[in-house]
Amino acid sequence: MKRVIFNQKGGVGKSTIAVNLAAIAAHQGRKTLLIDIDPQCNSSRYLLGDAAKEISPTLAEYFEQTLNFSLFSKPASAFVHATPFENLFLIPSHPEIGELQSKLESRHKIYKLRDTLNELAKEYDEIILDTPPAYNFFTQSALIAAEGCLIPFDCDDFSRQALYTLMNNVGEIRADHNQALVVEGIVVNQFQPRASLPQRLVNELKEEGLPVLDSKLSSSVKIRESHDRGLPMIHLDARHKLSQEFLALFQELQSA
Repeated sequence: MKRVIFNQKGGVGKSTIAVNLAAIAAHQGRKTLLIDIDPQCNSSRYLLGDAAKEISPTLAEYFEQTLNFSLFSKPASAFVHATPFENLFLIPSHPEIGELQSKLESRHKIYKLRDTLNELAKEYDEIILDTPPAYNFFTQSALIAAEGCLIPFDCDDFSRQALYTLMNNVGEIRADHNQALVVEGIVVNQFQPRASLPQRLVNELKEEGLPVLDSKLSSSVKIRESHDRGLPMIHLDARHKLSQEFLALFQELQSA
């Protein structure tokens, strides 16, 4: 399965969801690759800590390679690094990828990531792509390369308005570039079940026919500890409520 975590709005938990789903897949024995396509490198730092600053080669070098044909190009596997967690591998991002965007666009390299994922899919049970908070070359490349799209959503009206634009953009990619792309669902993050606004927004989205998943992720300060210690929730505290919610989300996606 090649899955992209996408929302062009920032602060909705894309990296947290990407890393924790990847960690659960790996923990359950599935050979899993996480690809960090965000110049902010949050997923890379989450899994590698300070080592993410020094690791090489990165996604920046991968994209540089696509701009310059060579008979001796590195294979896709050369950009994959082990993480401290069994069965979990990473292609790390680098801030420099943001500087390459205009060159990649002008050279029409938007299908290169899809070709690379098709090559890597032979080696991995799960491939998860973490994307930047924008609808740009990198997110479009990821949507073209993926089979499934998971949309994080935090419960406020600004996020709701952005959601409609997002769904249109995903529909455009499907129509023009990737007819196999499926929106697996909207995952409600930072959910507060006792507050009236989140309940109302979720119910209204469902009434509009949007694919809101049953699994919801609670707001918890524990996730900050998870980030600080570089331990996905399943490794930090498998019995914690949020760990169980990530597990339920993973199982819901697997059973769909």
